[in-house]
Amino acid sequence: MARDRAARFFYAVTSTGIFCRPNCASRRPLKSNVRFFASAFQAREAGFRPCLRCQPEATTAPDFPLEKIRTHIEANFDRPLPLVMLARLADCSPFTLQRLFKRQFGVSPLQYQRALRASRLRGSLKGGASVTTAIYDAGFGSSSRGYAGAQLGMTPVRFAAGGCGEEIGFAATASAFGWIIVGATQRGLCWLALAATKAEAEASLRNEFPAASLHSDAALSQWVDAALAVVNGPTNSSKELAAPQVLDLRGTEFQLRVWQALREIPRGETRSYSQLAKELGNAKATRAVARACAMNRVALMVPCHRVVGVGGSLTGYRWGVERKRQLLNAEAAESEPRT
Repeated sequence: MARDRAARFFYAVTSTGIFCRPNCASRRPLKSNVRFFASAFQAREAGFRPCLRCQPEATTAPDFPLEKIRTHIEANFDRPLPLVMLARLADCSPFTLQRLFKRQFGVSPLQYQRALRASRLRGSLKGGASVTTAIYDAGFGSSSRGYAGAQLGMTPVRFAAGGCGEEIGFAATASAFGWIIVGATQRGLCWLALAATKAEAEASLRNEFPAASLHSDAALSQWVDAALAVVNGPTNSSKELAAPQVLDLRGTEFQLRVWQALREIPRGETRSYSQLAKELGNAKATRAVARACAMNRVALMVPCHRVVGVGGSLTGYRWGVERKRQLLNAEAAESEPRT
């Protein structure tokens, strides 16, 4: 009755089928038509839909339990975690949890869980575990699920053997920033590096996948255009190829979060390692952020060159500090207003 903004409940109106916050400015309903709920999730479960006026499922509250959900996923990555169950833990609707989790971490809860499993699988394979043992230790219920959801860019057996038997197409092209080489399997782009010479560029791909079968594929040169578009601005030929779903970002769950955050830095802007750590919710993770940047295998598409030291110092860069300076200068020039 008092429309208390701080009240911790929701009410629904049976005559309209809508539920609201207590402070909603909508017309006061008849008492006989009102039902009360402890959470928006419960109101949804009862068949009511959210009010468009007060938006009861929207939240900007600092205590919204996204970290609780993330921690729960990390502790239970090897078991099924339905979105409905996670929504109950967060006391919200599945739709709201999905939206807010993806906004915060860049991936859905399911994608985050898959990344955790893939990370465990990669670590086990590189540690010498058998493929079968690694698959089940990573939480995959069967070997077929491990092969389908490993996110390795290749099958687990081939990944463990340095890409043995894997077909990787590549293309190398000269640019204003040196030679750019791209490598891709049938599942997506797995390598994009910068080098001083064509031979050095091709060597970087072979060092990453020493046992893979490499073949030149001129069609992949369009990926170079897409990468350069990240720095210089999009072109008609690069818009579709720049879509994030075709990148094969292989890393730990934290690295995936860092790489997603890097992709959200606008062209012409930079962030310090400490700023990025704070944006990810862990101010003490500066060194971990720096390591994630150093482990980035897809240059430009994941613009780790936009992360600098305190005060703007360029610090290190996997493909050379001078090249990092050139990239930032090019982006700054492209971002300047035209007259």
